[in-house]
Amino acid sequence: MIASMPEALLTREAAEAADIAAGQFAANAEIMAALAERLRRKPPAFVATCARGSSDHAATYGKYLIERTLGLPVASLGPSLASVYDGRLDLSGALFIAVSQSGRSPDALRLTEAARRGGALVVGFVNDEASPLAGLVDVLVPLHAGPEHSVAATKSFLATCVAFLHLVSVWSEDPALLSTLEHAPRLLTEAGACDWSTPLSALRQASSLYVISRGLGLGIAQEMALKFKETCRIHAEAFSAAEVLHGPMALAGPGFPVLVLDPADEGSDSTRSVAAAFAGHGATVAYAGDGAAAATTLPMPPDVPAALTPLVQVRAFYGGVAALAAARGLDPDRPPHLRKVTQTR
Repeated sequence: MIASMPEALLTREAAEAADIAAGQFAANAEIMAALAERLRRKPPAFVATCARGSSDHAATYGKYLIERTLGLPVASLGPSLASVYDGRLDLSGALFIAVSQSGRSPDALRLTEAARRGGALVVGFVNDEASPLAGLVDVLVPLHAGPEHSVAATKSFLATCVAFLHLVSVWSEDPALLSTLEHAPRLLTEAGACDWSTPLSALRQASSLYVISRGLGLGIAQEMALKFKETCRIHAEAFSAAEVLHGPMALAGPGFPVLVLDPADEGSDSTRSVAAAFAGHGATVAYAGDGAAAATTLPMPPDVPAALTPLVQVRAFYGGVAALAAARGLDPDRPPHLRKVTQTR
């Protein structure tokens, strides 16, 4: 560990993720079964999501899961289409998923109202069941994460990701995904025992870094980059292992920190190749997964299904980033200039 310190709220709340996943699967079983049957009976033409911040990163995980499993295109709609530009959206035949921990951001509410007027089936992944957003949707999927006191979201982010996993598993009736659901609470618990604080301590003096993955892992890379900014005041950027070659590689040089997340699927070979390219330019590479020659290997539980790999990675990361923030003299629970509910318009 980096140093002895009081445990951060962020760390304690992240540690609730396994129990939240188990409770959510049980509590939402009937809701998900009914929604999945409705979607199979009348398949949507496409899926649209509405979210900001960590919720949008969770929606990116959901996007790849839906596209790969169900073959439906998924688009993230900017809430400003309704709140700023007063756009009229034709969402006839679409599934619209609004994702929010608080359910109170004005722009998300405006876009959800526009989606209803535009003919979409509106589903809400919402933690606060008493929020205005929960009252707007056709189908409410509660996240059951409970109150979250750290400004930086952890358990609500993971609760949103497992809600997407639950929906896609039941909707697709894919045996492998349904089996993956059963293992999620155990693997999230095991991930919490993986020590990322020691390898992340190398970033104590860092001012910038890249977080790289692809596919199901891209939203998790985005979430990790956000947490580095929020809690550690490190300028972190997330890139797809494919996109990082188109320009951002130019910043690579001796000592430049790069965190690479193996997606544990067909994208692994290209991700390992990118990690090797960075290492070849002298970058300091930390790699979460198997098979890469990296300066640092980030520990993972064994035998994690691909659909759960990104969630296990971010669960292990949360404890490490909280310790890194403290080592940099920062409070990971109270980032400067931020508050829990962001009133964007």
